[in-house]
Amino acid sequence: MIIFSFKEDFRDKHCIPDSSFYLEGGENLCFLIHGLTGTPKEMSTLGSRLHDSGYAVAVPLLLGHNGPLSVLKRQKWQEIYARVKEEYLKYEAGYKNIFIAGLSFGALLGLLLSLDFPKKIRGVVCISPTLFFDGWSTPKSRFLLPMVYRTPFKYNFYFKEEYPYGIKNERLRARIDRYYTKAKLDDYSQVHLYGYPVIPISCMEQNELLARHIISLLPKIDAPLQLLQARDDDITSPRNSYEIYNNAGSVDKELVFFEDSYHIITSDQERDKASEKITSFFNKHKA
Repeated sequence: MIIFSFKEDFRDKHCIPDSSFYLEGGENLCFLIHGLTGTPKEMSTLGSRLHDSGYAVAVPLLLGHNGPLSVLKRQKWQEIYARVKEEYLKYEAGYKNIFIAGLSFGALLGLLLSLDFPKKIRGVVCISPTLFFDGWSTPKSRFLLPMVYRTPFKYNFYFKEEYPYGIKNERLRARIDRYYTKAKLDDYSQVHLYGYPVIPISCMEQNELLARHIISLLPKIDAPLQLLQARDDDITSPRNSYEIYNNAGSVDKELVFFEDSYHIITSDQERDKASEKITSFFNKHKA
């Protein structure tokens, strides 16, 4: 469902709890990046599994994701990436090897990091990358988005998050549904747990701009690469992972499909399988 609103929220830009986390470990760090309008909680199962396997784990909060939509919807992808780099640099000197795993929009940011820090980053995992919004649950009206991007009203349009919210697991989906279906534009009470209940159209534009940039750079990417993709992804079809797999310059790359999950694989039915695949991949590429 599309929402149009002139309402602006001028609350404190830090009105949402910071759910970022860091788990101290050995000489190897896993730097995990959550999705756009999402939360570090999306990476909690993966982070715990990696930490149990001896890795240090850092999961920062993306820029603008601890404040009102009026702040978030005006963030440029370049600003979000600059903050991710800033967070990454806090850890780079302290670890022998660094591995990256990103979910959705976070997967695209992870690919950029691998280009900027090729000597230290030993492997990149892209989970449900979002080059194209072409999953089975995306609104048919999405073809109108480029026209909206060119209007001064792009900051007034929002997509209301709807079933199945990127989640196939019925228990988790029911919890998300209880919050999302009742939440108004300015209800941030559970954003730190489940992400924002709406997606600003302007954020989708930033995802598209970043995706175009990434596609142009794929031949330059040479880090070991693992792609995790749900065959039945409701947000981004397997085309997204095939695009990266077929065009990335990496010699060592693999594509793993999941048969019982939707978009947010790290929180869904096969989250343990995903954690196992990622841990094995990182173990393989320790220098």
